[in-house]
Amino acid sequence: MGMFTKLSTVIKSNINDLISRAEDPEKMLNQIIIDMRDQLAKAKREVAAAIADERKLKAQLDDEGKQARDWEHRAMLAVKEGRDDLAKQALMRQQEHAERAQVIQQTWKEQATETESLKGSLRQLNDKIEEAKRKRNLLIAKQKRAQAQRRIHETMSGLSDTSAFEAFNRMADKIDEQERQSIAHAEVTEALGGDSLEQDFVKLESGTGGGGAGVEDKLLALKSQMGLLGDGAEEPKQLEAGDAPAAQAAAPPVQDAQVEEVSEAEADSIPEAQLLSEFEELEGKQAGS
Repeated sequence: MGMFTKLSTVIKSNINDLISRAEDPEKMLNQIIIDMRDQLAKAKREVAAAIADERKLKAQLDDEGKQARDWEHRAMLAVKEGRDDLAKQALMRQQEHAERAQVIQQTWKEQATETESLKGSLRQLNDKIEEAKRKRNLLIAKQKRAQAQRRIHETMSGLSDTSAFEAFNRMADKIDEQERQSIAHAEVTEALGGDSLEQDFVKLESGTGGGGAGVEDKLLALKSQMGLLGDGAEEPKQLEAGDAPAAQAAAPPVQDAQVEEVSEAEADSIPEAQLLSEFEELEGKQAGS
């Protein structure tokens, strides 16, 4: 058992040394398994030598037993032949071999017991190495999972730092501001670079240059609806740009003198209270008639 105690001490010291210098757990576990196998091979050689010694002792024991039996047979033969002197010599030799056989038998029993114990220890060591080989994959998987979790925690720690997001938001605000400034510069350039006269005509063509012509057309349409225009009078039409003087010259005279033509400028200049008073007066005259 002393051999296996020494072997266990060597294995533990090697493992502790590897662990203390471990950088890559997977490589270290593989190296430990290799060292265990080397120690197992040495243990097998030691056990094999012990078994050989045990068998050698057994052979010596068998030989001494055989010699003792042979000298006993010789003594019996001498007695039959009446040679007591030879019988005594044979019995002395038989006694010597018997004593040596007894000593060897005791040594052989101890050696056989030790050998069986070594075999058992060797089987246990082999089983432990096989178990270590099975656990190696589990330990490597745990180590890889721990590394992955550490990387995840490091990544999450980096994401918890808001400086990067703040910088991103500041850059987004800067880009938005640049876009607003670009649009403003474009509007200023368009306002300063255009032809004002052309823009006025564009407003006239779109009907937004003034409301006088629109009110005149509405007034003519209202008179036509009320039958106050002659049969040959033209329907009010939308004036084209640049045709305002001609349209005004071609407009037919109003047949009813009671209806006064009111321009938009004049209507806008009459206060609302006065306008309502005049309409009430008109309504009173119409009711009295």
